[in-house]
Amino acid sequence: MIPRTLFSPEHETFRDSARRFMEEEVKPHDEKWQEQGYVDRDVWLKAGKNGFLCMSMPEEYGGAGADRLYSMALIEEQARANITSLGWSLHSEIVAPYLLNYGSETLKKKYLPKMASGEMIGAIAMSEPGAGSDLQGVKTNAIRKGDRYVVNGSKTFITNGWNCDLVIVVAKTDPTKGAKGTSLVVVDTSMKGFTKGKRLKKMGLKGQDTAELFFDNVEVPSENLIGQENNGFVYLMQELPWERMQIAIAAVAKTEAAIRWTIDYVRERKAFGKPVASFQTTRFKLAELTTEAQVARVFVDRCMELLLEKKLDTATASMAKYWVTDLECRVIDECVQLHGGYGYMWEFPISQAYVDARVQRIYGGTNEIMKELISRSIGLGEKQG
Repeated sequence: MIPRTLFSPEHETFRDSARRFMEEEVKPHDEKWQEQGYVDRDVWLKAGKNGFLCMSMPEEYGGAGADRLYSMALIEEQARANITSLGWSLHSEIVAPYLLNYGSETLKKKYLPKMASGEMIGAIAMSEPGAGSDLQGVKTNAIRKGDRYVVNGSKTFITNGWNCDLVIVVAKTDPTKGAKGTSLVVVDTSMKGFTKGKRLKKMGLKGQDTAELFFDNVEVPSENLIGQENNGFVYLMQELPWERMQIAIAAVAKTEAAIRWTIDYVRERKAFGKPVASFQTTRFKLAELTTEAQVARVFVDRCMELLLEKKLDTATASMAKYWVTDLECRVIDECVQLHGGYGYMWEFPISQAYVDARVQRIYGGTNEIMKELISRSIGLGEKQG
């Protein structure tokens, strides 16, 4: 196997801490969280205390000022432990960066330290009943009235939606301008007119709370606008490469984990009096899957190098997101097959991984949207207006 060169000894020490935390503080409760449909808030506080939230935020806002390789290590260890209940990545590496990169100093000081400590849980509300990957179709609006925005609309499929304390809402501030009339506003969930709908029951990611959100004449102070009015679509496009890389990082880590579980299983499981691993079809199939996972690993690690150098473009991030999540689903399907009937039993990690992986090809922009973005980068298709 090609050795990885991305991480320093300090990164690996952090990885060891993250692995222990997953095994000791998260894994024992994961079954309960899956049954109830959300994680208990105390694990967020423990994560904050141990420095696992908002690590890349500057120290003045409660973070550690760490590079994103620490975030990558944490994402990988969560995936390898087969834990999908935690919405930490979205909270720390999607919501917090919008506040840090585009928010006012007031917003940063008000929310980021509490997000880093786990006292406040963040969400971002993009998808709507009639608008998923196509953000130009957003209907939720935030109309300026004096020193406030009045927000009306609804959102769905919102990760951390049930537990959240603050939401970055993607809304139209000028509905006549299409995507160019989109803004980002911070809604504190204590504001009048904001309500959380039911927790949505999903095929997979059962412990990760996903909810509908409703905004009925919610009055939001104008200082809760992130960046400039009608510039929200630009901000979204600038941050999406990192979001899509996080999906790819988790996908390749889960792919590698699934192969390891399967290798262990076929060594122990017998058929016709011999270990399943002794059959050439099994060995060759796992050789193929291991090779494909290695190709994905090298590509994702290279994309991370580009991201750290601020050279990762949207098209390349889209390639990583689409190709690796497609691979993840296909590899895990093959691993289920190699487990035989036990691969269909929930007590085996491969079964949970199978249903959890399916959404990877949907969120962060469907893989079809990824291909559309890639096609535009090579001079095909229409440009977004």
